[in-house]
Amino acid sequence: MQTVEDFRSIVLEARPLIDVRAPVEVVKGAFEGAVNLPLLNDEERALVGTRYKEAGNAAAVALGHELISGAIKEERIAAWAEFARAHPEAYIYCFRGGQRSRIAQQWLGEAGLELPRLKGGYKAFRSYLSTEAQRIAATSSVRIIGGRTGSGKTLLLNRLRGAVDLEALANHRGSAFGKMSTPQPSQIDFENVLGYALIRHEAQGLAHLIIEHESYRIGRLFIPQPIYDAFLQGGLIILECPFEERVEVVFEAYVTDLQQRMGARWFDAMQEALSRIIKRLGHERYERVRAQMHEAHTHQERCGETQGHKLWIATLLREYYDPMYDYQIERTTLPILFCGDAKAVYDFLS
Repeated sequence: MQTVEDFRSIVLEARPLIDVRAPVEVVKGAFEGAVNLPLLNDEERALVGTRYKEAGNAAAVALGHELISGAIKEERIAAWAEFARAHPEAYIYCFRGGQRSRIAQQWLGEAGLELPRLKGGYKAFRSYLSTEAQRIAATSSVRIIGGRTGSGKTLLLNRLRGAVDLEALANHRGSAFGKMSTPQPSQIDFENVLGYALIRHEAQGLAHLIIEHESYRIGRLFIPQPIYDAFLQGGLIILECPFEERVEVVFEAYVTDLQQRMGARWFDAMQEALSRIIKRLGHERYERVRAQMHEAHTHQERCGETQGHKLWIATLLREYYDPMYDYQIERTTLPILFCGDAKAVYDFLS
């Protein structure tokens, strides 16, 4: 039965994968393009695991075959076969590339379908992604786009070749208000997709790896320390933008866009986000911004008009985010390579 370990081709070809691990394992971490079609469900896996501890591997395998037989076996093979016919280029894997994926591969072969098995399974592929991500971060010429909140860093980043959008990978906009309408991935999933992104970036052969100026944490996730340390060896490019335009950028992202995504949940989420920075804002300023937010929300409910939200946005930018950013720039050890508006920065990086 064929095994493969060309992990790089899986990334660059966006190869489909069949993950035959139990759902409880997949929740902790999976790979892009993988579909979970387990050999054993969570309950069955627990039973087999208990038998393994009590009586050894042979007894555990025997129980597994007893549990997965007859109609259940046919159902699982049919699910694998359906995916294999739709994706004949797919690979199959389990945790270590051992018994479960070998059994699934054998049963598929008996059904007339041949799929290669990933050598070393999930564990080996994850190790590859982690090692490659660290290597690429350490050997890349990194350019870091900085700038005050609302200057349009992400908008510019998404126009540039060679950019890796860390916030998009983490599904978080990186500030107290950055929580998206959908949950963040698991830490392991974030590290896996970061590995994919860096490998694909390197394959383009571009001069620079371009990222946004981020802290170590993005929401509840963190950039692995060796990768973050490597990023900090890069050079800083500061994107400048007039204050009024920055208010508009924040308004579009955090009011117009998020309201469409979150609906009735939006205002509660904004209130919760504001409460997370109450200590740094100070009581007086927190109460003032909260009142502005409530007034804008009440006016919107009454009239359908959203422009009032720009007042609390402007207050937060002027009195909280701008002073914090200025302090960080004064203390940064990153060399500042360039400053300019969006067009100038785009031309510089292009």
